[in-house]
Formats: sequence, structure tokens, C-alpha cells
Amino acid sequence: MRVVFMGTPDFAVPSLEALVTGGYQVVAVVTQPDRPKGRGQMPAFTPVKEAALAAGLEVLQPEKVREPWFLTKLAELRPDVVIVAAFGQILPGEVLDLPPFGCINVHASLLPKYRGAAPIHRCIINGEERTGVTIMQMDRGLDTGDMLLQAEIEIGPEDTAGTVHDRLAGLGGALLLEALGKLARGELKRIPQDHSQSSYAPMLSREDELIDWMRDNKSLDNLIRGMNPWPGAYTIYKGKIVKVWLARAEDSPGKSIPGTVVRVDKNAGFEVQTGSGVLLVREVQPQGGKRMDAAAFARGYALAAGDLLGQHS
Repeated sequence: MRVVFMGTPDFAVPSLEALVTGGYQVVAVVTQPDRPKGRGQMPAFTPVKEAALAAGLEVLQPEKVREPWFLTKLAELRPDVVIVAAFGQILPGEVLDLPPFGCINVHASLLPKYRGAAPIHRCIINGEERTGVTIMQMDRGLDTGDMLLQAEIEIGPEDTAGTVHDRLAGLGGALLLEALGKLARGELKRIPQDHSQSSYAPMLSREDELIDWMRDNKSLDNLIRGMNPWPGAYTIYKGKIVKVWLARAEDSPGKSIPGTVVRVDKNAGFEVQTGSGVLLVREVQPQGGKRMDAAAFARGYALAAGDLLGQHS
């Protein structure tokens, strides 16, 4: 089976590696163009490009997949199937209709829930207890195609977007191989999505990252975990941005103004009043600094009970 693989970030790498180790003929890998990165703004390879080059595969990097040269090249490759995993561009009909087996997507949610660009983040932010991977037959909609296979995982109370991402990435590679094996044997059953049960997971915005201390402590715990390790939830202290990487909702109800530091623990961190309950902040990163224990931050920045966090601080 001739395969063209389309993917860009770390999530897609296990799926590409599964195809290679599974013995599939990957005739080309398509990924986003190199982008400036880091302080030096030097062009950087995508994680998928790095994996593809390490495997000795041809890499194509169209700015847009609608470009005539790319469509011509893709047709010349004669893929039996195109596999897509977090590629980052919407595929036009010319691509969707080209391979005999169509285009198959590895999506990081239990469709029809959490269609869109940020399913892992949104799932944790919304307090879901389960998520998974869906192998889907792509159509012209946004993650609306028929489902082929699904697998679930649990989201634990200490899970972050990072830990869930890594488990789903590995699961996606394994599930993709299972799907392709069944496809070759004619055993795959297409299951239409129930569109009435669908939800959307839009790309994260800067506004999503801001901690609103008026919200309850559990939803803020979810927000912080859902923003870890990227892009990070943040608050303001003495006019400076402070990212909060780890926190935990506490049973104490508290009676202070939301955003007030109610207690500093020299070992555990510091507690902040929310709109409902108290949040124990455990790990932070001051503006221009490195990640550190919240207790160390409190000592170094003279944080004390009664201080206010947020836009008013």
C-alpha cells in the first residue's frame, strides 16, 4: 500500500513511525514549511520533518496544499491512501478525492466531541474524565467524516495537556496500524457521526490563558492543567506576568476577595481565593524567569497573605 503521510507536530510522529515500522511504503511525507523559532529566529524543522529525514523519506513542504506544483506532485506519487495527523491545513477536494482509499485522519478526541484544532487542551479545560483517538475517513467538513475506529483513555486528576498528548500520540499510532490492516482486508466499517452530539475545540487564544480568579477553584485547576506545558495559564503580580504550571483545588471554602493570597506555605506553595473555594498554587514561572516551586517564588518575590493577584494587582 502506497502511503502519503501529512503531519506537523510531535503528536503526528508516532503515527509516522508506526507506518515505517509497520512496513508500509511511505512514498512522501508532507509537513508545514520551516518556521523561525527561538531567540535567534532561525528556521526550524517540524518534528515530523525530523522524523521523516531520519527514516530516509522524501519531505514536501508546500506553503498551501492547493498550490499547483504540489497537486501535480501528489498525483505523480499515486498514493493508495493519504494519512493525516495534526497537519495544520484544510485539504481541498482535489486531495481528498485523489487516493483510492481516500484520506484518513488521526484525531485526538472521541468524535463527534471536540472537533477542531485544540481537542486535548479543551477536553482537560472542560473537566472531561475520558478522551481518546478517533480514526476518521475525511470529508469536506471539519472533522465531520465517518468514524472508522476509536480507543479511549482516562484523564486523571494530575494529568496535563502534555501527559494526555503523549498517551494519545502513542495510541494514535497503534490505532492507525489496526485501521490500515482492516482496510486492506476490507473489514473496516464506516460509522457516521451523530452531528447533534458534536462540539468544537477552537484554537487557544491569549484570552483563554488568563486566570480569572472569579471562577471556581476546580475549573481553574482544569484550566492550568489544560494549558501545561503549552501555552501556560497566567496571572498578574505587581504588574508582571506569572505563569501558573501546577495547582490543586483545596476543600477550604475561603471568604476573601477572589485573587487574594490567603496563605503561604513554606513547603507546598501558596493558596489563592477563587470565586468558589481555594486554589493551592504549586509551581510558577515569573516573567523572564524559569519555572520554580511556588514556595520558592513566594520567598524570592516577597509574596504574602493579603496580596492580590490578577489585573488589579
